[in-house]
Amino acid sequence: MGHALGNSLQDLMIRYNRQKGKTTLWLPGCDHAGIATQSVVEKALWKKKQQTRHDLGRTQFVKLVQEWKEDYHQKINNAIRKMGGSLDWSREAFTMDEHFSAAVSDVFVRFHEEGIIYRANRLVNWDSTLTTALSNVEVDSKELSGRTLLDVPGYDRKVEFGVIVHFKYPIENSEETIEVATTRIETMLGDSGIAVHPEDPRYTHLLGKFAVHPFIEGRRLPIVADTYVDREFGTGAVKLTPAHDPNDFKLGMTHKLEFINVLTDDGLINENGGAYQGQKRFDVRYTIQDDLKKLGLYVDKKDNPMTVPLSERTKDVVEPLMKPQWWVKMADLTEPAVKAVQTGQIKIKPESAEKHYLQWMANINDWCISRQLWWGHQCPVYRIHFEGEEESPDTNDRWFAGRTEEEALAKAKKAWPDKKFKLVRDEDVLDTWFSSGLWPFATLGWPKDTPDMSRLFPTSVLETGWDIIPFWVARMIFLGIKLTGQVPFSEVFCHSLIRDSDGRKMSKSLGNVVDPLDVIRGIELQALHDKLLTGNLAPVEVKKATSYQKTAFPQGIPECGADALRFALIAYTTGGGDINFEVKVIHLYRRFCNKIWNACKYVLGKLDTVKDFVPAKQPALTGNESLSELWILRKMNNAAKEITEALEQRDFMHSANHVYAYWYFQLCDVFIENSKALIQEGSEAQVNSALQTLYTVLEAALVLSHPFLPFITEELWQRLPRRSGDETKSIIVAKYPEWDPQFENPEAEAAYDIVLGCSKGVRSLVAEYAAKDEAKIFIQAYDAASHKTVSEQKSSIRSLSGKGTMEIEILSPKDTRPTGCVAFPVSSAVSVFIYVKDRVDFDEEIAKATKKLEKTRAAVQKQHKLIHDPVYLEKAAVATQNVEKQKLADLETEANGLETTLEQFRQLKLE
Repeated sequence: MGHALGNSLQDLMIRYNRQKGKTTLWLPGCDHAGIATQSVVEKALWKKKQQTRHDLGRTQFVKLVQEWKEDYHQKINNAIRKMGGSLDWSREAFTMDEHFSAAVSDVFVRFHEEGIIYRANRLVNWDSTLTTALSNVEVDSKELSGRTLLDVPGYDRKVEFGVIVHFKYPIENSEETIEVATTRIETMLGDSGIAVHPEDPRYTHLLGKFAVHPFIEGRRLPIVADTYVDREFGTGAVKLTPAHDPNDFKLGMTHKLEFINVLTDDGLINENGGAYQGQKRFDVRYTIQDDLKKLGLYVDKKDNPMTVPLSERTKDVVEPLMKPQWWVKMADLTEPAVKAVQTGQIKIKPESAEKHYLQWMANINDWCISRQLWWGHQCPVYRIHFEGEEESPDTNDRWFAGRTEEEALAKAKKAWPDKKFKLVRDEDVLDTWFSSGLWPFATLGWPKDTPDMSRLFPTSVLETGWDIIPFWVARMIFLGIKLTGQVPFSEVFCHSLIRDSDGRKMSKSLGNVVDPLDVIRGIELQALHDKLLTGNLAPVEVKKATSYQKTAFPQGIPECGADALRFALIAYTTGGGDINFEVKVIHLYRRFCNKIWNACKYVLGKLDTVKDFVPAKQPALTGNESLSELWILRKMNNAAKEITEALEQRDFMHSANHVYAYWYFQLCDVFIENSKALIQEGSEAQVNSALQTLYTVLEAALVLSHPFLPFITEELWQRLPRRSGDETKSIIVAKYPEWDPQFENPEAEAAYDIVLGCSKGVRSLVAEYAAKDEAKIFIQAYDAASHKTVSEQKSSIRSLSGKGTMEIEILSPKDTRPTGCVAFPVSSAVSVFIYVKDRVDFDEEIAKATKKLEKTRAAVQKQHKLIHDPVYLEKAAVATQNVEKQKLADLETEANGLETTLEQFRQLKLE
């Protein structure tokens, strides 16, 4: 559903700007999503055949991934088309197609030659399930307040986290011990030293001595002094595992400690773990504690608040692991990328997204770009192996980058002219975001100097989710500036994340993802349940997801259509908090689409009643317009201005609200209703004027709405007769309406607002006092201008007041207030009255109104308390808060009206 939101907003912008006459390009395509795709395919392979990728081999596995990609790719494209995406499909790109792959290799080689890409053996985030390194932004953090049991892939039982284990190391040639503590007891197998503060009197006598490892024969742990150690924390002695902890890594470098890796790539203990070799790391977590107890070296275990790093894709616990990898130096790349945003070359909206970008860039580390996967761009770099050499060192001088193997070979021969050797290509692939970061310009032909690069780069707007600012947005900016000398785009708009109706992030692993096609076409509850079984969810997760579906969609999902889904998603977009997905909101907009259809059906029907009706060549005033026509034409003008301004400011929610208000509250509820009387009772000139105005305001409504509702507007626009000389073939290129000064008539608008206020007052009074058939209505104006308006518009007031028969009498400013009536104040200039004296029991009405007022006041207090609750303000989405504020305003209005009614009844009782 997040993709549906992004596609809806992107298509809204592209259609709007296309209709404004601008050169537009929305280029379709996708990246290869290395980790995500390989993870999904591996899970499916195991679920269906109980095989791993290694059972297939690299070639067959990549072929399987390619087949999965093609199938899924078609589904994605089909969904985009069903949503109305108006992309240039002839330009569709994929990050692993031939041209794009060549661009990726070109960047790697350039950066390697400049020293921006380098080889280093250092700690990386290691996913033992996928057996690959991860970047920091691919790691989630799970906060724990204390002891917690977590599910870990590959383990039948839950694993304990959120505790710190205290144990003792024996001092060499002594009866003394030194106590240390750790939250990852299994890594003590890789300990190679102990650090204490140089001024800590408890340990100064131990400096220079050694502790003895209880499980690894012959391993001695030097006790070193370092001011990094906090004497007040724990025991003041810190066990050092340089190969498995970032802080220990630095201390290990400082004190020249041994770096001992104790984990295999798939999370087992390796040969450095002594007797524990071959066992799972978290099984060893428990075994070591038992063995320490047997030796008398175990002290205790306590709750310990901590953060557990989890792989975003596999949910495995990420391990810091020493691995030689390819890295990108970020220092020189980030400075111009930060400056571009700070100086306004690139505007990031909303402001919170810009802050997120700048904060991340300020704390950025060098970027690990190699991945131990099979799906992706294989690193275009070759390692030299000299003849007779048993093992080639993994150092920078042994690696040669080349766009082709021949290029790498030429570099190697130049570096080692007198050596015999062979080159072996690195098996690792590049981080997906390394290639995705080239998207704005590689898709236009870069590194070649193509016409598209000259004409279409830099691009205008990037629309995306704020959650991938570090993954994608930042990388496109710094790579774009470095490689092209220009910013890749001038604006970034970040939409909110879509959550389920319970406020949880939509995730395939939770089974709460809603397929946009299911909303468009509708789906029964059982079919939703069945779809859960086709994925890779574990049985326990299927059960949870099924339960959620029963609560969220008890009757399944009704057919809503693409237009309603698009409109709802656009109307949801505030640029603020995240969005809680509600099917009932989308269904509301399906009814809105029905309203549009019926309105057009009515107008087209009326146009057909006039033989050879021809719309005017241009929308223009003729002087024959009635007051209601002048009113709707100004509303049309205002709508064009307000929608345009909202779209230009990326205020998508209000742009949708303006579209909705123009159709629903102005065109349908008011003018179309009023036009019925004009057409039935007017002269030939009045009827023709009314029809021309109907055509103009309907045409404008369809064209204004097209970027939001492409399907229904195209269908209905095609049914409209064309203006003379208009050869536009499709609404997609119809000129977007603009504000026109000829339709500005605030006096007419104000006058007709009085008419609308009177009709509202009549409907309200008639409904309240059940007098629909024989109601006697008085309208009194208190100034000459208002009296003239209501007198001339009496038939319009009656038409807009409902279908019932009623008597309406217009009173002048000189007339006295009618007796025996309840009033509805329209404004300071006009009031509507209904005669009730012989029709109601005043005592009964006073009692009813009093009871209702008490209930409404209680509701006001409850609503006021809700919208000022600090917890609610922190957690509720902005859109939800706005709805609740409106509820409070409506309740307060209702309470004020009831107070007025009570006062009127008390006065009537005395008459």
